[in-house]
Amino acid sequence: MKNIASKKAFLTEDFLLETETAQALYFDYAAPMPIIDYHNHLPPAEIASNHSFQNLTKIWLYGDHYKWRAMRTLGVPEAYITGNKSDEEKFAKWAETVPYTLRNPLYHWTHLELKRYFGIDAVLNPASADAVFHEASAMLQEESHSVHGLLHSMNVRVVCTTDDPADSLEYHVQVRKNPIPGLQMNPSFRPDKYILIDLDSFLPALQRLGAVLDTEIRTYADLLDALRARAAFFHSLGCRASDHGLEYVSAEDYTDAEVEAIFRKRVSGASVNSREAEQFKSAVLHELGKIYHEQGWVQQLHLGALRNNNLKAMATLGPDTGWDSIGDWSHARAVAKFMGRLDAEDKLAKTILYNLNPADNEVMASMIGNFNDGSAKGKIQFGSGWWFLDQKDGMEKQMNALSNLGLLSCFVGMLTDSRSFLSFPRHEYFRRILCNLFGAEMERGEMPSDIPWVGKIIQDICYYNAADYFGFEK
Repeated sequence: MKNIASKKAFLTEDFLLETETAQALYFDYAAPMPIIDYHNHLPPAEIASNHSFQNLTKIWLYGDHYKWRAMRTLGVPEAYITGNKSDEEKFAKWAETVPYTLRNPLYHWTHLELKRYFGIDAVLNPASADAVFHEASAMLQEESHSVHGLLHSMNVRVVCTTDDPADSLEYHVQVRKNPIPGLQMNPSFRPDKYILIDLDSFLPALQRLGAVLDTEIRTYADLLDALRARAAFFHSLGCRASDHGLEYVSAEDYTDAEVEAIFRKRVSGASVNSREAEQFKSAVLHELGKIYHEQGWVQQLHLGALRNNNLKAMATLGPDTGWDSIGDWSHARAVAKFMGRLDAEDKLAKTILYNLNPADNEVMASMIGNFNDGSAKGKIQFGSGWWFLDQKDGMEKQMNALSNLGLLSCFVGMLTDSRSFLSFPRHEYFRRILCNLFGAEMERGEMPSDIPWVGKIIQDICYYNAADYFGFEK
């Protein structure tokens, strides 16, 4: 049998860092940088209360549709995923699944998270499952592993949660009154429910929005006034970004009279046709863009997810349970028209464009150059690989497209887009991949071997660019 003793061990300190230069860039420049997680879906209540999780399953498997999809693919019954099996039984099934996730980012993330949060070096499999579960669950009862402890351990400086305009933001108010040392929690404005007029959720959303303002939203003008009022309230609590999770940007032509008629038709209980829906979406998105500019916010557009494809699962489990995929819409013309309209009025806010289909990488990387006008560094950004693309190949492709067609040095870097407090090693994953790209090219003589200068660029991408872009204190 061939001697394999010289092969590298798994997940050593030089993980993903293939050259000495990459290692120097990572350890001396990237690793010490704090984390600004400017888009995630963490529950504000659990941050405000410094929640402690009962066991590893509750913090690691509940709500994680990445893991759920892998388990379903392996043939694990739903009872062990979202069903009524015990937490230990669910964890055991996840441990059975992990060895089969080789070459999926879940394998790397799983072991990075065990190592960074719990100091567990064991490879997770059925043989190690019981010990891992009980050791990590015991540590979760300690103050060091409460929510605040977990965030501090990863050097997280800022988290921006994702919030509906009708949300009370009571937990953000609570944190404002009782600040968390070393950590900012800021809301983000997610008004998609008030754009998607053709969905069943539109009318109930209007009622909730009216209720929080103690008013009735009867007209299109009422809706815009309500969204503007809520944006001002969000801003008072530190909001500096909006976010939209849309299939595509709508940019149809419309008149105010047409949009008002469409709105009245819908609130009367009638349905709207596809053209009317697109006109309404276009109008509201445009008006929101002006509100974001007035507030000095960053608008984020997450485009291209084909959601809730499994109708049976949607009926039994609801949305966000792991039945989404990459869509294949054509984005270029509408995105250009949307931003061009705002830019023509001098109302185009800082904007981050995220695509879910890797076929659109060069489209988005070139699109941002159309509206970078010199008014701000990297005013229009090509956002990091997200969801199905937040893995090594997806990150490299996104950064290569941005490097080739824009300025990677102006990039605001990584985010988790996660519901889990154990997801922050994804920033480490990104930083290692980033340093490896630069390090390899430096060692090949494709860029100067000026480690201090390249190290500064690395630190900007990891932290300083985002701090400046969103206006957070450094």
